[in-house]
Amino acid sequence: MQRGPRAFSSSCRREKQRLVILGSGWGGYEVLRGVDKKRWDVVLVSPNNYFNFTPLLASCAVGTLEFRCAIEPVRRYSPAAGIYQAWCDSIDFRNKMLQCLPVTKPSHVASPSDTAYDHSVLTTSPGSGLSFPLKYDKLVIAVGAYSQTFNTPGVKEYAHFLKDVRDARAIRSRILECFEQANQPTLSDTERRHLLNFVIVGAGPTGVEFAAELHDLLHAEIWEHYPSLAKMARINLYDVAPSILGMFDKNLVQYAEKNFRREGISIWTSHHVNKVEAGKLLIKEQGEVPFGLLVWSTGLSPNPLIASITELKKHQKTQSLIVDDHLNALRTDDTPDPDVYVIGDAASLANTQLPATAQVANQQAKYLYKRLNKIIKDRPHEKPFEFHNQGTLAYVGNWKAIYDRPDEGGLPGLSKEKGRVAWLLWRSAYFTQTLSVRNKILVPFYWFLNCKFLTFYL
Repeated sequence: MQRGPRAFSSSCRREKQRLVILGSGWGGYEVLRGVDKKRWDVVLVSPNNYFNFTPLLASCAVGTLEFRCAIEPVRRYSPAAGIYQAWCDSIDFRNKMLQCLPVTKPSHVASPSDTAYDHSVLTTSPGSGLSFPLKYDKLVIAVGAYSQTFNTPGVKEYAHFLKDVRDARAIRSRILECFEQANQPTLSDTERRHLLNFVIVGAGPTGVEFAAELHDLLHAEIWEHYPSLAKMARINLYDVAPSILGMFDKNLVQYAEKNFRREGISIWTSHHVNKVEAGKLLIKEQGEVPFGLLVWSTGLSPNPLIASITELKKHQKTQSLIVDDHLNALRTDDTPDPDVYVIGDAASLANTQLPATAQVANQQAKYLYKRLNKIIKDRPHEKPFEFHNQGTLAYVGNWKAIYDRPDEGGLPGLSKEKGRVAWLLWRSAYFTQTLSVRNKILVPFYWFLNCKFLTFYL
């Protein structure tokens, strides 16, 4: 029996849509973790090749935790996702094209002695770095925000920030450097006191927690190794607001202020910094204030990429990009861009003002990757984003913390807590939020090693 010609049929190969994520913070990293990388062609663009667990940076800065406890490598998800350590300098929304600039130094300018990396060098020096284009089908903007300096002269030159593990490393080195310099026999007691005056500008959760962690350090290891110098050390907390921790309940704020003053931490509210010079602050209400270390934590300013965008609608006050209930960016004519999502500190909901906290970015990211995973399967996902406030925590030193629960939501069975109960809640919350098994082991291990009871008995 003679067979006829065999007929072959084939369907056109469908290329995966490219999802580009800008940023590896609380928003971008969570989207990278949760999005279906088998169905999406995922590309992450970030100047950091790691995720910062920001609530633990204050502990890392004083040595309570090691630096690796506060970071998670993004390359854990490669080669399933493409990862570029680069800045996104501009976005062409019409042609869906990004222009990116590598963070890594070209080989001909790299030097073993170079530890800092200046973005302005690459953007202004011809031939120092080759930018590259990157096409996207869907774009997630999660670039976060920069530290707000209010254009105060000298802040960028002489202050330390606390937004990255590199900042924590620099602060830890500077603290030890201050004590070693003060220990030199050639200095007078006045010069020693100037060196050992530790100043924090900004009394939000970051500034308060760093002041508390620094206080614990001074009354533990520093007191043991530099007993005469520890007596000279002072911690001063400044803010332009009339009280610290403005987002917390009034009674909790009073508890934190009372605890700080009892422990010798000076609080200077309604004070304005006019200028920062090498080793001294110029404060409107006090005049010249010398310091050995200045940590600046006064809020957020727009990321330069966000500031450069003119095609999308922005919040009048914060200049962040306005998004709808599905986290799509709104164009200047108030229509949503279906291919562009914005989350975290770079975004503002059109009808709701959300706090600039990690839990907001994290919840937005979880909502978004679930939405993207349904979109790629051609399934409807019309449920709008809803923020569920789990409450706010702040460590205030000496094994004490405060927890402010919202009127609706929060942790079940807990109200506005303070003291040791809130401290246990603070530590358990950060422990459960750590992402990798490695850090779920390392974080409690280092907490155990730094236990005061162990220090006393051993």
